[in-house]
Amino acid sequence: MNSDKLPGEFRNFIFARFFFVLGLRMITTIVIYQVFHLANTYMVGFAGLAEFVPAVIAAIFAGHYIDKHNKKNILVCAYIFYMACGLTLALVSLPYFNLSNATKLTVILFTVFCTGIIRSFAGPAANSMIAAIVSREQLQKAISYNSSTWLISSIGGHAIGGLLIAAIGISNAYFVTAALILTAGIFALKLKPKPPVNLKQDESLFMGIKNGFAYVFNNKNLLGVISLDLFAVLFGGAVAFIPEIASNVLHTGPIGYGFLNAAMDLGSLISMGILVKYPMRHKQGLKMLLAVAGFGIFIIVFGLSKWYWLSFAALLIAGLFDAVSVVVRGTIMQLYTPDELRGRVASINLIFINSSNELGQFESGVTSRMFGTLPAIIFGGAMSMLVVAATWIKFPKLRKLEY
Repeated sequence: MNSDKLPGEFRNFIFARFFFVLGLRMITTIVIYQVFHLANTYMVGFAGLAEFVPAVIAAIFAGHYIDKHNKKNILVCAYIFYMACGLTLALVSLPYFNLSNATKLTVILFTVFCTGIIRSFAGPAANSMIAAIVSREQLQKAISYNSSTWLISSIGGHAIGGLLIAAIGISNAYFVTAALILTAGIFALKLKPKPPVNLKQDESLFMGIKNGFAYVFNNKNLLGVISLDLFAVLFGGAVAFIPEIASNVLHTGPIGYGFLNAAMDLGSLISMGILVKYPMRHKQGLKMLLAVAGFGIFIIVFGLSKWYWLSFAALLIAGLFDAVSVVVRGTIMQLYTPDELRGRVASINLIFINSSNELGQFESGVTSRMFGTLPAIIFGGAMSMLVVAATWIKFPKLRKLEY
């Protein structure tokens, strides 16, 4: 048997991942567009906060729960609930109901709040299953496939979301996302059960959570890469600004907005393809720090640009750099996390990284209100570079990291 060939179950996992992230990214794109046009960039920031708060709070409990229960069942249930959220957004957006903008915003924000809770279970459950599906020798290859699938579906979700808004309207676009997430659930049902590993029956909820955080905080390299990504995304994220930049600076419609929203993920996918063919063999930590600094520089370029293709290129190159830290962080997490802690470490990663996107979206809304949109983008890029400098000083072993 060829040890390099990934098992058939991993194919079902990848398809489930693809359709779920595709639907999730489409929902995010449509929500940001809809909230901006119902209100403003400031409210887009609050939409990010509405997802961030429950995601962080629930993730503290979710990791412990995932490690103690069948991960497959958790994943399937998460997909079902997320599909219900997509249907809710579709129904509230139907012109037939003729709801006020305030009512629509209230329902949208509440639904986004619910998606934050669901994502706190879905992401860690999926990520903690990879090592149970493939062998240790296949792990790096599986991580590359998983990351590439995430990026492809993320790009597709952003771009298709904009296309669907233009072609069939917001409500129908939400219905499409619900159908995609249903498809993800069907593939997830084909996975084998993933029961707990090395479960300590007497471990309380408090001790389980404590052990997860202790592992991360005692592993300085893991803590360093998670912290670096947290603050770089927190300050340097440009997602909340894209609708306003697309509409008021670049003067493009929903299709141009969709592709602009996908530019960073497209850059990450290109970078991921290069790294799969030519993997980093040495000085991965140093390369990651330099890449995050490059990310900050091109966010500043995006803030200064007045031309669509320069803005698109700036976000694409920022994505090229961002993929480097994704690969380093993902490899460290999968290679060095004990099986019995995978759910908790994945949840802590969600708190530090995935939720930083939503908190960064809120930060973008606040800084745009304080300074104006363009100065806020430039401020964010500069802060990302400052974070690299602080990490260089605070975690000296990180710049020497090799694996």
